[in-house]
Amino acid sequence: MKKKLILILVILLTAGLLVACAGAQGPAGPQGEQGEPGPQGPPGPPGPPGPAGPAGESATAFREYVGDQACAACHQELYDTYMKSGHPWKLNKVVNGQAPDYPFTELTELPVGYTWNDILYVIGGYAWKARFVNKDGYIITDEPGKTGNADYLNQWNFANDIVGKDAGWVKYNSGKENLPYNCGSCHTTGYSPQGNQDGLPGLVGTWNQEGIRCEECHGNGSLHVQNPQGAPMDVVRDSELCGKCHRRDDVENVNAKGGFIEHHEQYEELYQSKHITISCVTCHDPHKGVNQLRQAGEQTTRTQCQNCHFKQAQVQNNASHAAMNVACIECHMPRLVKTAWGDAAKFTGDIRTHLMAIDPNLLNTFTEEGALTTGQIGLDWACKHCHGGGLATEKSDEELQAAAQGYHTPVQP
Repeated sequence: MKKKLILILVILLTAGLLVACAGAQGPAGPQGEQGEPGPQGPPGPPGPPGPAGPAGESATAFREYVGDQACAACHQELYDTYMKSGHPWKLNKVVNGQAPDYPFTELTELPVGYTWNDILYVIGGYAWKARFVNKDGYIITDEPGKTGNADYLNQWNFANDIVGKDAGWVKYNSGKENLPYNCGSCHTTGYSPQGNQDGLPGLVGTWNQEGIRCEECHGNGSLHVQNPQGAPMDVVRDSELCGKCHRRDDVENVNAKGGFIEHHEQYEELYQSKHITISCVTCHDPHKGVNQLRQAGEQTTRTQCQNCHFKQAQVQNNASHAAMNVACIECHMPRLVKTAWGDAAKFTGDIRTHLMAIDPNLLNTFTEEGALTTGQIGLDWACKHCHGGGLATEKSDEELQAAAQGYHTPVQP
């Protein structure tokens, strides 16, 4: 035991002597090469969220108008069909002093004092009527450089055999000074109410293309052109899309003037009845106008009244009507609307109504003051365009009411 203690003391004494004899610490040597990284440590706790970045733009913000010629590159047959409808011809630019080339009509006359070189646009002209816009963008209402002639004839109406009218000139806001063209929202594609097209003072708003072209209903098509499958075009079947233009005012009322429903109120008319639950495209192909189908001798609607109302179609409690095979629309869609020609005394306009429902107890279709319809077709317009318009035996109101009661009700044996 004593030997062990003596050994320990010797070791400690030796260590102390070595420390006492050591010199001062020398300078640090050069840094060695970096070693391999060590294993990754566990993740720390999540930090607080950063501020929200700016909102991004949707893909539609980068969609641009390309024009219906771009659509025709892939859809030529459909393009050729729709170019025979009325939609593309709502507003037509006069190029190189030449009249627009319409599918079914021809304009050979102009308002007094004008040549084609004085005309910037023709409003309409596809059917029914045409108006004209001068080089400053104003609707022509008087001779060049003149104003105030309230008898100036400035609207051309095409002939209408049904109303019994030859082609001829009529007045439209005649004599008014600088009447602006503010119809672009329903006559052009890609319309904006801001600015003036081509910087012309008479043109209210700007647009991408004249007339109602493909992109007005399907949306602007630049992305679709670049990637047809990845960026499909809009296909909206809701009647409200048609109602953007085929309406005049609040949908709850159908406006009237001069003994007729005012034109382009089909959506308000439809709104009055149960037919508002179906879509316009149920009956109409939007690429085929009624006029072009009539010109081709084809059925003017995709479906017919009797496809839904087959029970009513089976019963007509009027032997004369049944023998003549009177069509449903002759009574349920009379020509209550005037866009160019009309003869209120004969209960005949130039466009059929979409009111459709007949009230057999209602004698007058219009309210007493004549500014609105009552919401249904009265027996005056349902019946008197024949039985009072010179086409059939004239009938009294009492006779019409008696005939209308239970018209489609089966007679019990």
